[in-house]
Amino acid sequence: AIQNVLFSLLSPPSLLSLSREVEWQQHHHHPKGGRPNRLLLLLSSACRVHPLPRSPAMSRHPEIIWAQRSESVFLTVELPDAKNPKVKLDPDGKFIFSATAGPDDHLFELELELFDKVNVEASKINIGSRQIICFIQKQEKGWWERLLKAEGKPPHFIKVDWNKWVDEDEESGTAKFDNFDFGGMDDFSV
Repeated sequence: AIQNVLFSLLSPPSLLSLSREVEWQQHHHHPKGGRPNRLLLLLSSACRVHPLPRSPAMSRHPEIIWAQRSESVFLTVELPDAKNPKVKLDPDGKFIFSATAGPDDHLFELELELFDKVNVEASKINIGSRQIICFIQKQEKGWWERLLKAEGKPPHFIKVDWNKWVDEDEESGTAKFDNFDFGGMDDFSV
């Protein structure tokens, strides 16, 4: 019964690290010749009673780089050799991506809630062999405080595209991302 209570109080990563600590203590003698800590043994047995979920199909997140202008956001999904990429952009600012990549066809997916609403009809996308480039038109002109609606530090896989970044006060004359050719891009609505 105590095992079930302990399991419900600890997160799976905590249980996994505790289980590994017990394994280490069992294979390496305790410095003072003692035995592994009883609490660690109890927690380790809780891990065996409630095995940690291991899914080979668990998804990963691709790297995202982004820059903005007052009227648009330039978002690039860095995922070489993506297979079956699916990208969806909703007017409320929800960006959904999924694809498989790599020799083992790992699943990569993410769902981002962008800072504000977007104009899907005016937005463009280009799916290439090394990256998926998205030119997202903002619904209302203005600089976003950040890419995502949620405050705080962005996820580790989202980074600024410093090659395309321009500060708000330097925007005049560079509104089109340094004359990037959008002619070969497709509509999101297709």
